[in-house]
Amino acid sequence: MADDLLLIRARELWVELAGTPVDFRPSGDVNVVVAPGSRLCPPSWTGVVQIGDAVIVTAPSVRDAGMVYDAARKLSLEELVDVARLRAVLPVLDALGPASLFYVGRDGFLPAHEGTAVQQLPVGHGTGGLAALLALAGEKEAGESGLADISSPSFMLRRGDEVVAAAGYRSWPRSVAHLSVLVAPHYRRRHLARTVASAAVAHALDIGLLPQWRARPYPSQRVAVALGFQELGAQLSVRLGNAPADQDR
Repeated sequence: MADDLLLIRARELWVELAGTPVDFRPSGDVNVVVAPGSRLCPPSWTGVVQIGDAVIVTAPSVRDAGMVYDAARKLSLEELVDVARLRAVLPVLDALGPASLFYVGRDGFLPAHEGTAVQQLPVGHGTGGLAALLALAGEKEAGESGLADISSPSFMLRRGDEVVAAAGYRSWPRSVAHLSVLVAPHYRRRHLARTVASAAVAHALDIGLLPQWRARPYPSQRVAVALGFQELGAQLSVRLGNAPADQDR
């Protein structure tokens, strides 16, 4: 089954990023490991990734791993990637996410045909146009898009000399293409994200990569679904403080 293959490949990616031996255990289980070098989250943070019906968690220390393990016995898998529920049982100081994780294979891909010519520029070309788009979007949105860090060609839509939408991807381990998409604020709600993202996804699939779409805002998730992506899980990173003295252990 194509769906099963997507699940397997997605899990293989996050297992490798964990940086220590770990696996997604069967049906409804959570696997907590100590992994100071984990790439599931920023350094010294705890990373939680759900793919399908299992969760892996990497903690920076034995202390943090123990707190998360105790919390996991009180929460469902869905609650482990819910910041509000985690705050009820863990001393969460900061959080990034959660973000939904979407994947698509060749058979499930729904290319967008908008009748608009997408310009493809080789790696390193067209950086001026991308820089202007990133500046226009603002630091926060530009950073979340990840567009400045793509390793693929860039796929752009222009209106005159202005780049109004762009997409690309970063090469991740396990032959994964991590998508980045950005649209100029004054050109949104015109399906431009779908158009440029479709070109980037097609390019990734053509060279045998697995496209990955990580999204928090609903509009971004909606674009992923429109292109045939399946939501297979979620990712959350948290920075933990000290456990309260009276916490039930």
